[in-house]
Amino acid sequence: MKIAISGAGIAGATLAYWLLRAGHQPFMIERAPALRTGGYIMDFWGVGYSVAERMGILPAVRQAGYQVGEMRFLADDGSKAGGFAVDALHDLIRGRMTSVARGELAAQIYRALDGRVETLFDDPIAAINEHADSVQIVLQSGEKRDVDIVVGADGLHSRVRELIFGSEEHFEKDLGYRFAVFQASGYEPRDENVYIIHAATSRQIARFSLRGERTLFLLVFRSERLNGAEPGSPAETRALLKTIFADAGWESERILAAMETADDLYFDRVSQIRMPSWHRGRTVLVGDAGMAVSFLAGEGAGIAMTGAYVLAGEIARASGDYAKAFAAYDARLRPFIEGKQHTAESVASTFVPQTEFGIWLRNQATKLMALPGAASLMLGKSLSDDFALPDYP
Repeated sequence: MKIAISGAGIAGATLAYWLLRAGHQPFMIERAPALRTGGYIMDFWGVGYSVAERMGILPAVRQAGYQVGEMRFLADDGSKAGGFAVDALHDLIRGRMTSVARGELAAQIYRALDGRVETLFDDPIAAINEHADSVQIVLQSGEKRDVDIVVGADGLHSRVRELIFGSEEHFEKDLGYRFAVFQASGYEPRDENVYIIHAATSRQIARFSLRGERTLFLLVFRSERLNGAEPGSPAETRALLKTIFADAGWESERILAAMETADDLYFDRVSQIRMPSWHRGRTVLVGDAGMAVSFLAGEGAGIAMTGAYVLAGEIARASGDYAKAFAAYDARLRPFIEGKQHTAESVASTFVPQTEFGIWLRNQATKLMALPGAASLMLGKSLSDDFALPDYP
C-alpha cells in the first residue's frame, strides 16, 4: 500500500521503517524545513527501548545518549537540598535505559531509513479528501497525491487530526503547566552527568550539560502564573519567562540572560491528547497526534515508537484491510496508553510544588531513594510497562 505519513519525527520515522520492512510504500511529509534537533533530555526505557533494539539502532542511541549519574536538587544558595544516584533506577530495569535528547533520538531513527523513504520538507498537508478506494492529500504547495492510507504523526498540535477529527480543544487535556526549553553555549558550571533541578514556588528550572560545551535548560511553571493570554511570539515568550522567573533565585538571572541569545527556544503547554478513537476512514493517528501522554509520564518517545510499531504490524497482519488493522491497533494499544495517561495525570499535582513546604517535602523524599528497597517501593510501578511487544510477520 502507498501510505502518506505526516511528520518525520520519532513516531513518523519509526512507522516508515516498519512499513518499509513489511513491503509497503511509505513517504513522509514534514512541515519543518529540516529535521528538528535539540529538545529536552528524556529517559529512554521500557517497550520503546525494545522497539529500538529490534530496529538495530540501540547501540547508536546509547552512544548519542548520556548516562546520568545523579539527580540533584539545589537550594537558592546552590547547596544540595535533595536528590539521589540514578543507579537505583538503572538497577530496577536491569540497565535498559539511557537519557537522550528528543531530537537526537529522532535523528537516529531517521538514519535507519537509509534514504529509502521519500521525505517532503517544508510542505505540510493542507487538505485530505477521501474517496471510496483511495484518499487524496493536497500539500501546501498545491501538489496532490493519491494514497491508500494517511497517518497523522505530526505531534501534539496535529494538522491531520484537525482536518479529520476537528479542533484540538476537543481532545487536549491541559495538565496545568507551561514549559520552555533551550540550549546555550559556554554556560558554567558544567556539573557533567548530573541533572540539576532548582525549585521556587510553582516554578522549576533544570539544566543538564551536553557535548560540545552546550547546556540544556528546561523551565516549567504552573499555568496560573500566566495571568493572561499565551505568548504569541518568541519576544513575548522571553518577556513572559523573564517576568515569571526573575525572582526564582539560584542561577535564574544568568539562565534568563542565556535565553536571550538562544535560537532554539521552544514554549508549549504540558498536555495530553485523549481521543475515543484514533482512526476515521482511511486516516489514523500515531504518537502525540493521537495519544500524547506528556513528558510527565517520562516515556513519551518510547510510547510513540511502540504505537508506530504496533500500527505497522497490524497493517501487515491485516493484508491490506486497513479498517481491520486500525481496529486491532486501537484495541491492542488503548489500555496501555490510558494507563500511562492516568499515571502522568496523577504526577501532575505534585510535579512542581506550590509552596516552600512542598519543595522541602519533595527534597526530603528524594533523599529516601538511597535507602535499600526505597527505589523499588517509590518508583517500581512507574518504571514497569504492562505491555508485551507483539511479534508481527
